[in-house]
Amino acid sequence: MARIQIITIILDLLFIAYISRLIIKGKLREEYAIIWCLCTLVLVIFSLWRDGLQVMANLFGVYEPPNLIFTGFIFAILIYLLHISVVVSKLQNSIKKLTQEIAILKETQTGDKTKPADDVPPSN
Repeated sequence: MARIQIITIILDLLFIAYISRLIIKGKLREEYAIIWCLCTLVLVIFSLWRDGLQVMANLFGVYEPPNLIFTGFIFAILIYLLHISVVVSKLQNSIKKLTQEIAILKETQTGDKTKPADDVPPSN
């Protein structure tokens, strides 16, 4: 096994350990950690299987194996950005709804205090 393979495998394992630590501390949600773990797993597979990238490039009809890496990661990033956009849109709608509910609650609280009582005559 070549030195670069060993270094890559060690770095990948350290990265997975770091992801696990972030999950345990509550700084990274599990749904996002899955994507990071899958990408790291792909790197481990290609670190162990030296000719794997060439085989995959031939399978997909790509002439240069590094182009397959760039294309694959660009596609993965686009899918991930779409997912993040959906999550942000849902959060934005939730924040808007909560803000409206808070405004209504504040209005009902202050409206009760400023409303004059029916049975108290106005002072002249």
